[in-house]
Amino acid sequence: MSNILLAAIIGIPLAWHLGITAFVYYDSGRVGLEPTRKWVAITFAIPIFGFFIYLFERSELDYDPEEDPYKGQNYNIHPSRADDAPLPSRGDDREGTEDLGGPNGSDSEREG
Repeated sequence: MSNILLAAIIGIPLAWHLGITAFVYYDSGRVGLEPTRKWVAITFAIPIFGFFIYLFERSELDYDPEEDPYKGQNYNIHPSRADDAPLPSRGDDREGTEDLGGPNGSDSEREG
């Protein structure tokens, strides 16, 4: 195998890997993901997936609870599904759908 081909096969991915690791080192200090060494170690030890782990964790820094539509466990339910009976879950002390109050186990009235 020629030296140029060997340098390309090993050198280009290694350069990308070291470049991504250097970016994480620079960016984690800038955005406040501490400790910086931890994120550099994760990105260096797990080449591609470590960078995605860093990006996902970084996106959590922008979380604003005031803009969260599910704050307080209020779920947005489509109007066509509002009259469906909920499935019982663990820890649910209701015996059946008759304990829920409305038709088909919900409290809403069916239109139509």
